[in-house]
Amino acid sequence: MEKNRQQELTRWLKQQSVLSRRWLNISRLLGFISGLLIVAQAWLLARILNHMIMENIPREALLMPFVVLVLVFVLRAWVVWLRERVGFHAGQQIRYEIRRKVLDRLQEAGPAWIQGKPAGSWATLILEQIDDMHDYYARYLPQMALAVFVPLLIVLAIFPTNWVAALILLGTAPLIPMFMAMVGMGAADANRRNFLALGRLSGHFLDRLRGMETLRVFGRGEAEIDNIRLASQDFRQRTMEVLRMAFLSSGVLEFFTSLSIALVAVYFGFSYLGALDFGHYGTAVTLSAGFLALILAPEFFQPLRDLGTFYHAKAQAVGAADSLKTFLETPLAHPERGEVTLNSKDPITLEAHDFSVLSPEGKVLSGPLNFTLAPGQRIILVGTSGSGKSTLLNALSGFMAYTGSLQVNRTELRSLEPDAWRKQLSWVGQNPQLPASTLRENVLLARPDAHEDELKSVLDRAWVSEFLPSLPNGVDTVVGDQSAGLSVGQAQRIAVARALLNASQLMLLDEPAASLDAHSEQRVMQTLNDASKQQTTLMVTHQLEGIADWDQIWVMENGRIVERGDYATLAAAQGPFAALLANRQEDI
Repeated sequence: MEKNRQQELTRWLKQQSVLSRRWLNISRLLGFISGLLIVAQAWLLARILNHMIMENIPREALLMPFVVLVLVFVLRAWVVWLRERVGFHAGQQIRYEIRRKVLDRLQEAGPAWIQGKPAGSWATLILEQIDDMHDYYARYLPQMALAVFVPLLIVLAIFPTNWVAALILLGTAPLIPMFMAMVGMGAADANRRNFLALGRLSGHFLDRLRGMETLRVFGRGEAEIDNIRLASQDFRQRTMEVLRMAFLSSGVLEFFTSLSIALVAVYFGFSYLGALDFGHYGTAVTLSAGFLALILAPEFFQPLRDLGTFYHAKAQAVGAADSLKTFLETPLAHPERGEVTLNSKDPITLEAHDFSVLSPEGKVLSGPLNFTLAPGQRIILVGTSGSGKSTLLNALSGFMAYTGSLQVNRTELRSLEPDAWRKQLSWVGQNPQLPASTLRENVLLARPDAHEDELKSVLDRAWVSEFLPSLPNGVDTVVGDQSAGLSVGQAQRIAVARALLNASQLMLLDEPAASLDAHSEQRVMQTLNDASKQQTTLMVTHQLEGIADWDQIWVMENGRIVERGDYATLAAAQGPFAALLANRQEDI
C-alpha cells in the first residue's frame, strides 16, 4: 500500500473518532490519573524501603504509609478497569455508527449493487472488518496520548532526584517509536492483503456451498475442493505474515525496553560503588532516588510498550478501512428520495417519457422507454434474458436511479417517499426470500398486525394450506436458513401468500414460476392470475402459455420496448413476439 494511501486512511479513521469523542477523552483522562497513581505508588514504595533499610525505622511505625500504598494499589487497579470499560464503550459506539453508515449505504445502493459481489464478501465487510477496527478506537487512540503524557510525568518525577536517570530514559525513549515505525511500514499492507484474501475466501466458499448439488452433478466436487484448499492456503500464509509482523514489533519493544532499564540499573550500581559521582544535586546518590528511578523505569516504557502492542490494531484498522472507505465514498447513481406520499387507496397510473434506468455506476441499463400503465391494467413483459425486464421492475420499485420522467398518478417517482411508495407495492420474485424465522412470520412480514382469519385466507388462496399438514409445526414451522426446510415451490407459494396479504395498488411479478415443478407452477400462476385482476399488474415471464387473457404484452429487446399489443394481434404479426412463440414451440 502506498504511503499516501496509508496516511489518507489513517486520517479517515481519526475522523470517525468524533463519533465517540466524549468517551475517548474520558479514557485518556483515566489513563492520566492512572499515571499519577503510578508515580505516587513508586514514591511511597521507595520511601518505605528507604525508611526500613537506611533509617532502620520499625515496621510498626510505617503502618500508615503501608495502608496508603495499598489504597493506591486498589485505586489504580479500579481506574485501569474503568478505563478498559470506557474504551470498550467508545469502540462499540464507533463500530455501531460505522456499521450503520455501511448498511445505510447498502440500502442506498440497492439490490443491483449488492448482487455484484458474493454474499460472503458483504458479510466480511459488515461484520469482521468493522469489528477489527475496535481495538484501534478502544485502545490504540487513547494510548497515543498516554504514550506522551505518562512518560513525561515520570521524567518530571525522577528529574528532581537524579537528572542522569531522567536523561537516560529520555534519550532511549525515541528509539522505540522509530523502530516501531520501521517495522510497521509493511503491517498495514499485510493486513489489507489479508482482508482481501478473507473476503475472497468467504465469497468463494459460500457460493460453492450453495451450488454443491450442481457441482456434484457435473463432477466438479473434487476440483472445487482443491480451489477452496488453495484459497485457504493463501489466507493462511497471509495470516502468518501478519503474525510475523506482530511478533517482530513485540521483539523490538522488549529489546529496547530491556536495554534502557539495564542502563539505568548499571548507572545506579556504579554510583553506589563510587565509580560514578554525577547526576545528583550536591549529595550522593540516595537509595530512595535509586529505588524511585528503578521502580518507575519499567513504568516509563509501559505506555510505549502498550502502544507497540496495540500498533497491530492500527495496522489492522488501516487494512480494514481500505475497502470500507472505498465503498462509502464510491459515487453512486442512487435514486433520489422525495417526501410526497400518495393516497394508498387511489388506483395506480404509471406514465414514462424518455425513461432510462441507470446502474449504480451511472451507466444506462435500459431505455429510453415510453409507456402508460393504466389503473387495473394487466401487462405481461417478455423478452430474451438480459433485455432489461427485471431492471425495469427494480426501477419501478424505487431501487435504481433514472433519467427522463416516470410519473405515478402525475407525481414524479423520485419525488415520492420511498418507504411509503413500496408499501403500495406487492412483489413476488423468481428467488423467494424468507428472512424471518417461521412460516407465519414470513407471511406476516408486510403486515404483522393481520388477523388470523386474514392469514388463513391468503394461505388458502396461495395453496400453502395444501402442504401445511406435512410440516412439523404447521404454520409455526421454522423454515431454516435460505428456506432449507422447504422446496422451491413451497417457498414460492409462501412468497405469494405474503404478497396477497399486502393489499396493494400495483403488483410486480418477476418470473414467479421460474424453477417450479408443473404442479407448483399451476398453483402459483392460478393464484397470481386471480390476484392480478384486483389491481394494476406487471409480470415478467418466460412462460408464454396461459397469458392470452392478459390485457397487453410488451416485448423488450436491448433495454427497449419494441412491440406491444394483445396476444392475438402479436401472435399473428411477424414480429419479435411471434419469434419468441416459435422458439418456445421448438423447445417443446
